[in-house]
Amino acid sequence: MENPRPQLFDNKKLTLLIIPIFLEQILGILVGMVDGVMVSSVGEAAVSGVSLVNNISGVMLNLFVALAAGGGIVTSQLLGANKKQDARRSAGQMITMCVAVACAIMVLCLVFSRQMLRLFFGNIEKDVMEASVTYFFYNALSFPFLALCSAGGAILRANGNSRVSFYVSLLRNGVNIVGNAICIYGLGMGVEGAAIPTAISRVAGAICVMLVVNGRQQPLRPSKKDIFRIDTKLMGRMTRVGLPTALESSVFQLGRVMTLSMISGFGTFQITANSTAGHLCNFVVTTITALRTASLTVIGQCVGAQDMGQIKLNYKRIMVWGYLAHGIAAALVVLFRFQLLGIYNNLSPETVELAADLVCIHLIPAIALYPLSFLITGPLRAANDSAFPMWVSILSMVVFRLSLAQILCVELEMGAVGVWLAMLVDWVCRSICFTVRWHSGAWKKKCTWDHKQVPAPK
Repeated sequence: MENPRPQLFDNKKLTLLIIPIFLEQILGILVGMVDGVMVSSVGEAAVSGVSLVNNISGVMLNLFVALAAGGGIVTSQLLGANKKQDARRSAGQMITMCVAVACAIMVLCLVFSRQMLRLFFGNIEKDVMEASVTYFFYNALSFPFLALCSAGGAILRANGNSRVSFYVSLLRNGVNIVGNAICIYGLGMGVEGAAIPTAISRVAGAICVMLVVNGRQQPLRPSKKDIFRIDTKLMGRMTRVGLPTALESSVFQLGRVMTLSMISGFGTFQITANSTAGHLCNFVVTTITALRTASLTVIGQCVGAQDMGQIKLNYKRIMVWGYLAHGIAAALVVLFRFQLLGIYNNLSPETVELAADLVCIHLIPAIALYPLSFLITGPLRAANDSAFPMWVSILSMVVFRLSLAQILCVELEMGAVGVWLAMLVDWVCRSICFTVRWHSGAWKKKCTWDHKQVPAPK
């Protein structure tokens, strides 16, 4: 593990990997905000409906997004071990697995959308329910195409190419924004005007990213056999790496839905304030999300090369960059929070005031806690230590975030403020556990992998 080898990622190569991922994440958040701004012209019920659906669908989407991340880790490890043919097979199997899971989720959501909304949010106001059902229908239809986008992006990033994924995202989100403007403002379609362009943009994105992945010059171009012939051993390997992350992400998102259900009992203005504050905070945490995504490729290739020195070096660089970028972004958003909230239309003063308070509750402690809570999990997962972050995240979510939110939000009637305060306690627990895990070196037992376990194609 300590044998020296040429540096896989110098500062320039790491920067070129991270920046497109960061821009892609920012673009996604911007489009989410633009959706919110455009839908806000229809009314707060529409904003609340879109917010509720996005939280429920997030539970489902995280399954195949995390499986794509797991497949990306395995593909990166194979590349680091110089097993290019196996890496191409891994890419093909990732596409098959993600699309199959997405199709199953799509059917589930189409059949039980109204029941899901009632299960999680109870007797929400009638106009909010109708807006939610409409948005849910079109959102679910696009899941298989979003799965293709996720798998294709993971394949490109595994090879250190994040620029193409960003360009595809730029095209996809451009279609979404233009479509929203036409359908909402031009045709007066309301919630459907936000939902239909989103679905169309995901179809366009899936077509583009698959054309790129299957291009003749792509080193990870999978053959038809790689995609359609099921390799149970390789899928099993990807599942063992990706499934803990999928379960963790889905339980985490489910916890957000449950806390949102608590907030929904306090009225539409609290739901809207929670949603708008969340959009602003998402801008900041995008720095961490981008670095964590990049770490899967960087640390994954170092694990494949079995180079402990480069694993530790890249971990330190990623954490330092994370603290710097996240701290600067958080300070700027807190400073200009009222100006940023002012871009939303038709929000009541009560909603704006609450949203501004929530931004401060989130971002000020996050400067110290968020990188240790979420960024550090990327290197752990890339080193095959996925089970530990999963169990810590699930237990911390249940014991701290949900239980404490029930007390603060519902019992003490603090509403959204209580939920966000409970979230901070969850971060403290995660930070302590993940920091101890990394510095104890316990993850090292997980990051060795005999690549001969991947069988040659028959």
